[in-house]
Amino acid sequence: MKTDAPPLSTDRCSRARLSRDVRFDGLFFVAVKTTGIFCRPICPAPAPKESNVQYFSSALEASQAGFRPCLRCRPEAAPGSPAWRGTGTTLARAVRLIDEGAWCEQSLSEFSERLGVSDRYLRKLFQDELGLSPLRYLNFRRVLLAKQLLQQSSLAIGDIAIASGFGSVRRFNAAFNQLMGMAPREVRRSGGSDEMKMGGEGALLFLCYRPPYDWSWLQRFLAQRAIEGLEQVTDDSYRRTIQIGNARGAFVVTHCAERHGFRVQLWLDRPELTAAAIAQVRRILDLDADRDTIANHLGNCPALAPRVSKGLPLPGIWSPFEAGVRAILGQQVSVLAARQLVEKLVSELGEPLNDSERLFPAPGKVASSSLSFLRMPNSRRETLRDFAAYLANGGEEDPNKWLALKGIGPWTVDYVRMRMGDPDIWLASDLGVRKGLELLAGEPDPEQWRPWSSYASLQMWRLLEQDCGEKS
Repeated sequence: MKTDAPPLSTDRCSRARLSRDVRFDGLFFVAVKTTGIFCRPICPAPAPKESNVQYFSSALEASQAGFRPCLRCRPEAAPGSPAWRGTGTTLARAVRLIDEGAWCEQSLSEFSERLGVSDRYLRKLFQDELGLSPLRYLNFRRVLLAKQLLQQSSLAIGDIAIASGFGSVRRFNAAFNQLMGMAPREVRRSGGSDEMKMGGEGALLFLCYRPPYDWSWLQRFLAQRAIEGLEQVTDDSYRRTIQIGNARGAFVVTHCAERHGFRVQLWLDRPELTAAAIAQVRRILDLDADRDTIANHLGNCPALAPRVSKGLPLPGIWSPFEAGVRAILGQQVSVLAARQLVEKLVSELGEPLNDSERLFPAPGKVASSSLSFLRMPNSRRETLRDFAAYLANGGEEDPNKWLALKGIGPWTVDYVRMRMGDPDIWLASDLGVRKGLELLAGEPDPEQWRPWSSYASLQMWRLLEQDCGEKS
């Protein structure tokens, strides 16, 4: 199995685990040779002797070496790290799609076709780079999700089998036993978490991040753009309705600063898409970024260094279509005006989920509407309809392909790419970014902030926000 070395030296790994430094959570894993288990560096169990441990870059590497995940610190709940995923574009995309739950009801041949390769080539790629087949990797991810649900939710074991992507309890039990060395019911008996004791309907679990994490900034960002009937933002929580494939539902995340993460409650009418929905929640909250490293990199710029805001998460959005609609309706208007237009669109065309909440409108619904209820130039109305029709008719969700549509320019495409999680987007034509840049001494070259230009764009928005606050 080809693997990357741990991102840190052995000495740094040792110091990090002995101090239980949460900034290193998910960047490496600690395997204990005497017990056969692997842990997060923040595991609360007594620290083993250095001679008895081995360090791995990922949970997969530790598992492939024959170690089982710890029942106490729950390695499956650690923030993600892309370091181990290899450099091959096809492999990286395949792993990302599997992690996002995109391989759900397809055969390996159909999944390979989506990647533009044969199933034989994909099997060879996984074997050469990761040391296992695509199906074994898929089952590895499913078992880790199942373990998390077993320990953190009150869902029945049969429901967990479906929610984690297994078609039957029998297959679930076999895969779980193979990886964990015990039956699912034994993990359930090992003790639930505070989340499990709360009960409630739906999947309930806890997702961690690596600090620093500026929830107050993200909360303000989401609150300023929250759409009535679609989203609700409080001081410590964010709730919204969702549609993923043919599944409909909602989620609410509650920030727990002292635990460096979010309590997540998820409701879906098709539980087999739980993994895909959780991956979307992780992206919206930007849980897997190494913000300490990013801030240090941006701070290498002398002009920005004194004013770097550490811990800014990259605010995500549920779907490329929603991001595109918000960007189009936000062209050349204020944040407030854009929000009012989106609220009108949702209230007129969004399908009701319950008495008080609606789903974001589907592309076909927007494409077939006159949109006469939106007070904006006819040209922008036509752009919105054309964009919706393009996606409703099977157009690609890759924003770079949208530039061929009339009325969609580089700012719209870049904004969508950034909100969908691309870390390296410099919004050069954005008014707020330009004004923020003007507040810095000299003329910094944005190229120096790559590959984290999106976070540099956020820093410019934050600088402008701070400047306006000081003036008021």
